Amino acid sequence: MSFRVRLTLFFVLIVVVPMIALGVVVARLLSTSEHAQVVAQDRASAAVVLADYRRLVGSGTRDARALAQDAALAAALRTPTTQDDRAQARALAARLHLARVRLTTASGAVLADVGAPTAIARGAVRVRAYGETRKPPRPTLVTIEAAPTTASAFARIAASAPDVHAVVERGRAVLASTLPRPLTAAQAAQLPTRGDPHIVTLAHTTYAATAFTAPDLRGGRITVAILTDTSAAAGAATRGRTLAFVLLALFLLLAFAGALLVSRQLHGQVARFLAAAKRIGGGDFSATVPVEGRDEFAQLGHEFNAVSAELEQRLGELAGERARLRESIHRVGATFAANLDRTALLEIATQTIADAVDADCGRATIRASDAGPPLKVARVGDVAQAEPAIAAAEAQVREHGRPATGLADEQTALAAPIASRAGAHDSANLPRGIVAVARRGRPFTDAERELVASLARQTGISLENVDLHEQVKRQAVTDGLTGLSNRARFQQVIAAEAAASRRFDQPLGLLMLDIDNFKRVNDTYGHQQGDLVLREVAAALRGCAREVDEPARYGGEELAVALQQTDVTGAESIAERVRTAVEALELPRLDGGGVMRVTVSCGVAASADGDPVALVAAADAALYAAKHAGKNRTARADEAVLAVAPADDAAR
Repeated sequence: MSFRVRLTLFFVLIVVVPMIALGVVVARLLSTSEHAQVVAQDRASAAVVLADYRRLVGSGTRDARALAQDAALAAALRTPTTQDDRAQARALAARLHLARVRLTTASGAVLADVGAPTAIARGAVRVRAYGETRKPPRPTLVTIEAAPTTASAFARIAASAPDVHAVVERGRAVLASTLPRPLTAAQAAQLPTRGDPHIVTLAHTTYAATAFTAPDLRGGRITVAILTDTSAAAGAATRGRTLAFVLLALFLLLAFAGALLVSRQLHGQVARFLAAAKRIGGGDFSATVPVEGRDEFAQLGHEFNAVSAELEQRLGELAGERARLRESIHRVGATFAANLDRTALLEIATQTIADAVDADCGRATIRASDAGPPLKVARVGDVAQAEPAIAAAEAQVREHGRPATGLADEQTALAAPIASRAGAHDSANLPRGIVAVARRGRPFTDAERELVASLARQTGISLENVDLHEQVKRQAVTDGLTGLSNRARFQQVIAAEAAASRRFDQPLGLLMLDIDNFKRVNDTYGHQQGDLVLREVAAALRGCAREVDEPARYGGEELAVALQQTDVTGAESIAERVRTAVEALELPRLDGGGVMRVTVSCGVAASADGDPVALVAAADAALYAAKHAGKNRTARADEAVLAVAPADDAAR
């Protein structure tokens, strides 16, 4: 293949193909930008609408509280009939400009329901009503729900931005819509119910749709969908693609014309250089390359002419390169202290030491603990052929604690100690590790001996840094008193487990326990006794937990453990095992007064929706239910009475 053909192919590869690819990429980027712009606009609109809805819910809650504080309504609720309830609710709804007011008892009986059926953004409170016909009067829980606006009014507010529409649904029934045409049932089914924006097509118009759900009257839920028209963004993207393709075509035309001109000039110059290069390749270093002009080809000609003179000079410089290489290796050794990967560190150190002294092979051994056996963690080359010599050198290092050599089968080995934590060597303080290298035929010089010892010392410093780093990492996630994970680590664990639960559709259980009457223990026996109780209860929790679980101190005397792939029944079983183990503890009293016993209350919950905040709240509510039910027991989240207020310190 001639140079001209290759140059043409080169032009196609570096100019034509990349530019076509660039055009495709630009087109894709414009399409992506169009989609991203619409999605971002729709997401922003949805965020604003959600904030408005939450504000209305807050207003509904305040209105419900105002209804609960109304004396006339309270008097009406005490009467045995519901006519007064409806009349008073209707009057209050008119006075407070409410779209709907609904009064229901705890059993589900409707006392009053006035206003628009399409009212939304409900707020609710519970009050206790005392019936006058009972003696003595018995309280009845009444739920007061107030909705400040209707679905159509909220939809108009939500669709105030250009090209933005809103649809409000209850179930799959459309309560209100600002779209130009009414939605059919099939079109309504295309709308998302929650999550990130989706692209939907309704009546030949494409929208980016984002939705959220919210509580509704009667315990139901409503869905609000925000739709942004993509027509304007699509038109802008089409115009951008057209302009990009026109510019690309002009560029290719100019590039082709320029490449044709340059190709003719290069062909003549390359032919002259090729002839000169052949003479130099044949050993004729006196041959010169014709130099014309001052461009890059002229500079290349000067370089060809200097090659012959440079060859002899380069040969003389090779001797000095080895000395500079050793200096560079010294500097590389100094950088080992910054490395925090123990295995990689030893591999680099062994390879560097072997390269520094031109060794054929080498290995590094290190002890996991001060009294543990040496472990081979790094290897360079074929160590088996030099095993006797390396073993002899390592034995001398272990005996004397300083660099030593070994000879066997024409192999010479050099070993140096990796300093221990104490930095010394005696019968009770062996070197932390040993690095050894070997080669055939040539003994190691004193300079090489010192170089290996220096790099081994640098490796020891690096290992100390690794140890300190790992110690700091452990302390950062461990509670100092109980030895369990601290709260920050617990938040990381439950977030990761919740994500895995959501991804694999597996339940995630949560056990939270609290030491009963712990404040009384501190007040009666002192905080040191309380610390002992905490440590022993933590040990019992750790002993009952599974190997895959990571118990944590959640705060104060409250402990928690996330239970992966565990439903609420399994979590309750583990909690009962922990509670029984704690109940069986006999803890010595530090004042010498015998032993004491403690109990714990446990709350368990499980979920597969991947919401760690809701899971913690459910388990905490179950824990408080166990406290109020008499302590020393386990309560499930699905059995907890959510109306129970948080226990005070005395109850805990």
